[in-house]
Amino acid sequence: MTHKNGLDNNSLFVEIFGSNPIIKVLDFLITFADFDYPLTEIAKNSGVSYSTLQIFWDKLVNNSIVIKTRRVGKSDLFKLNTKNPAVQQLIKLDWNLMKGAENKVFNESN
Repeated sequence: MTHKNGLDNNSLFVEIFGSNPIIKVLDFLITFADFDYPLTEIAKNSGVSYSTLQIFWDKLVNNSIVIKTRRVGKSDLFKLNTKNPAVQQLIKLDWNLMKGAENKVFNESN
């Protein structure tokens, strides 16, 4: 699988929590939380098929994990709902995982 950065590796978030489709989509949305995307781009960039994304997308919308930001042509665009306290905790968790990995690498090299 090619990851969103074009490399054949997973983020620490995906490595720890598994590469199931919801985790992969959340990882992509956390990484690019400042931007909104149509569902086709979210599927493509997270490495999840569009049909698989459609299976759980309504759950993310109904639980305010993602929000619709605007409509461009026939496409609705969505982004991570960074005002949701649960999403804020996911972002914090992702950040802490990266900080922990950086500290581990730093400590091992000293």
